[in-house]
Amino acid sequence: MARIAVDAMGGDRAPEEIVAGALEAASPQITPVLVGPSGLNSGGLALVEAQTTIAMDEKPADAVRAKRDSSLVVACRLVREGRADAAVSAGNTGAMLAAGLVEIRRLRGVNRPAIAVVLPAKRGPSVLIDSGANADGRAEHLRQFAHMGSVFAQEILGISDPEVRLLSIGEEPEKGNQLTLEAHRLLSEAEDLNFRGNTESRNLLEGAADVVVCDGFTGNVVLKALEGTIATVLGSLREEISASRRAKLGGLLIRPAARGLRDRLDPDTYGGAYLLGLRGLAVIAHGSSGRRAIANAIRLAARGVEHDVVGSLQERLEQGVLESARSDPEPAR
Repeated sequence: MARIAVDAMGGDRAPEEIVAGALEAASPQITPVLVGPSGLNSGGLALVEAQTTIAMDEKPADAVRAKRDSSLVVACRLVREGRADAAVSAGNTGAMLAAGLVEIRRLRGVNRPAIAVVLPAKRGPSVLIDSGANADGRAEHLRQFAHMGSVFAQEILGISDPEVRLLSIGEEPEKGNQLTLEAHRLLSEAEDLNFRGNTESRNLLEGAADVVVCDGFTGNVVLKALEGTIATVLGSLREEISASRRAKLGGLLIRPAARGLRDRLDPDTYGGAYLLGLRGLAVIAHGSSGRRAIANAIRLAARGVEHDVVGSLQERLEQGVLESARSDPEPAR
């Protein structure tokens, strides 16, 4: 049974939608543990008290230091103490990263944790990593991200030998800035990665690769552009098929196909993104998550527990990625 600590106060629709999502995810295999203030209506789920909340607009590092009793920080602390197997929050993403580093701490040999997001690609789901944990980075960081993403694809998506590509401005090896050029060289030399070269952002929803690697700044820009484009296209389609009687008739005919497309592209389908590279599991849900997204984020966390993603990452690191960590002056916490 997977015990998932859920930040009941994180997100734009907390706590009602968070609690509802936790109740929906509860099963004989999954035990959500809500973290929030005393008196919170938990619907019968276990409640661990946390007196304060970190707001979306607070500075992450300062908030985590000042609010050690906040629901987000306490949820991560439960993982460190072994009272939960994973933490889920739809709250401040930067604060989740900071709390993960302070409370759960990095795996031995990890330079930087990274956010792994599942993209709804046409040929099957793929992983975009890093999607926002590190605005700046070095080529050796991207090499570690590739290893993390490969473990994610193997354990969570069931892909035996994930194809890895580097996000750049062209498919040719000589295309890109200094970071991508150096990362391309390191990835090409990594014998334990199925690296197939560069890819461009226009290929992401087609299925550019099983794992697409980039720095966190680029990944976050790409992710938000995709989310905005998908929302706009689906919204425009709804408007068009309700604009006239003929359009409504056509809408009835294409409804099954349109519903299938919406379900495939809807970010709520996976619910959240893994923060990989920590000694325990942390899943970051979208700030606007409703109950369905929260339930799926909790299920995603439970799958990570079931497949021992953390253990697989540590094993991969010990098999040959540690040399990149030795060159990083930032000490592990």
